[in-house]
Amino acid sequence: MKKEIKGNAILKKPEYPGGIKALKAFIAKHLSYPPEALENRIEGTVHLRYGIDHTGKVTDVKIIKGIGGGCDEEAVRLVRMLAFNLEHTRGVRVLFHKKIQIHFRLPVERPVRQPVQEIGYTITPAKKTTPETSRPQKSYTITITYS
Repeated sequence: MKKEIKGNAILKKPEYPGGIKALKAFIAKHLSYPPEALENRIEGTVHLRYGIDHTGKVTDVKIIKGIGGGCDEEAVRLVRMLAFNLEHTRGVRVLFHKKIQIHFRLPVERPVRQPVQEIGYTITPAKKTTPETSRPQKSYTITITYS
């Protein structure tokens, strides 16, 4: 018969404070695209393996698959900045290993929009004028004779 294991008996895996969403937000905030990779238009995914010691700090980072252009070094720098929460390890100094993928995507170049000149026209009908009937009509007659 197998022995029943209680939830407290197993060592808990380290978790990033705030969960996976907070981890992605941290990476997005602190990721700076290397200038060499921008010039050479390098993009891709860097695969890393790292260890977490008993205090929750990242110890050793190894590149499993890199893309070069300074992206590998930037990914290692980012992973070294991470700090994890560890539940009770019961005094055992355990080294946890995890894998992570850091994606490097070139920023989208948005075309510069030229300012659009808009001209608006408003047509208003002319006011109707009423002829004034109080004024008498004047007429002139000129007679010219040549001799």
